[in-house]
Amino acid sequence: MNAPDGPGTRLDPWFDSYAARAHAMRASEIRALFSVANRPEVVSLAGGMPYIGGLPLEEIAEMTRRLVLEQGEVALQYGSGQGDEGLREHITQVMALEGISAHPDDVVVTTGSQQALDLVTKIFIDPGDVVVAEAPSYVGALGVFRAQEADVVHVAMDADGLVPEALEATLGRLRSEGRRVKFLYTVPNYHNPGGVSLSLERRPRILEICQRYGVLVLEDNPYGLLGFDREPVPALRSMSEEGVIYLGSFSKTFAPGYRVGWAVAPHAVREKLVLASEAAILCPSNASQFAIKAYLDHADWQGQIKKFREQYRERRDAMISALEEHIPEASWNVPDGGFYVWVKLPPGLNAKSMLPRAVTERVAYVPGTAFYYDGQGADHMRLSYCYPTPERIKEGVRRLSTVVDAELETVRIFGTDEGAGGDTVEFPSPDIA
Repeated sequence: MNAPDGPGTRLDPWFDSYAARAHAMRASEIRALFSVANRPEVVSLAGGMPYIGGLPLEEIAEMTRRLVLEQGEVALQYGSGQGDEGLREHITQVMALEGISAHPDDVVVTTGSQQALDLVTKIFIDPGDVVVAEAPSYVGALGVFRAQEADVVHVAMDADGLVPEALEATLGRLRSEGRRVKFLYTVPNYHNPGGVSLSLERRPRILEICQRYGVLVLEDNPYGLLGFDREPVPALRSMSEEGVIYLGSFSKTFAPGYRVGWAVAPHAVREKLVLASEAAILCPSNASQFAIKAYLDHADWQGQIKKFREQYRERRDAMISALEEHIPEASWNVPDGGFYVWVKLPPGLNAKSMLPRAVTERVAYVPGTAFYYDGQGADHMRLSYCYPTPERIKEGVRRLSTVVDAELETVRIFGTDEGAGGDTVEFPSPDIA
């Protein structure tokens, strides 16, 4: 088959045939790092990969063997578009730990919570509609919103999470401009990338503001059970069943390779989600669902989450200690759960432009610009402590410090990189131990 007539481009003769929305798609700054960050000589402080080595792998292997032998004819077959009912029952029990009361019929199983995010966006967003999101915000969500031609408007955060007054002011301004806000996207617990949590006191206020403006809340909560020193905080969904779509995942509390997540939504929205999922993938993987169900049936999954919390706390402490020792010129938050530290660089430094030098020094991170729709954040970086050992974390931060020192010396000699600051958000207030 020949390429179509028309100009196209020399590299892509099909360029003029793409849908308009395809031209807005961009590579994730995190995914673009993977080929480099996965090299053994590089200390990756970039990806949010859970510590799979902490799982009881032999026990999981035996469960998988029994699953195939005893239920293989069902597990390896097509399944329900909404997801396996037995797994959905387990999911309601998992969510109950955060105060959510749900029936299995309320749950839609998806291929990771990323697919749930994509489905929600597809059924709500027309080109030009507004999604309100925290500043900064999860890079994977921004990619979905961009692909569906949404306009993302950021709202300020601080050390207690999304600022209610800023949200109300933003929604009021957008209403006065006649713009359609479809939903608020929020990661309320151990935020990615910010590492902070929405305070318990602010949660009802955020819901009240959104209700008053007729704005749905999309609560993305992969980290809620991974707090270091406290029990799970009640989810927004536990406070409003009709005003909140809740997204959950087993990727962070078990294993991302199974690609099992879920959505809990108001009844009519749930029906749309099932139809959208069936149109996209027919049904989520039965094999993955049965494997998760076997794990929840037979393993001490709550005990495993406790072990993960202890392991991630140790890694968090290693990173904070290394930052204090090697990069005291920077500032950062001290997260009490999750995977990430949000670091503000010394004045004049640009995290994106210094990344090639960091890779040369065999350390990787994610520049703050990845987490803003409008290119802010060059003076920040996200450091992930979830995957490397504490020793590798310390070595990675040491390597990073040589890059920061070299960049500071360049600034002293040649002056500030004009792109380093920009219109950035002062978030969060440093809380250095």
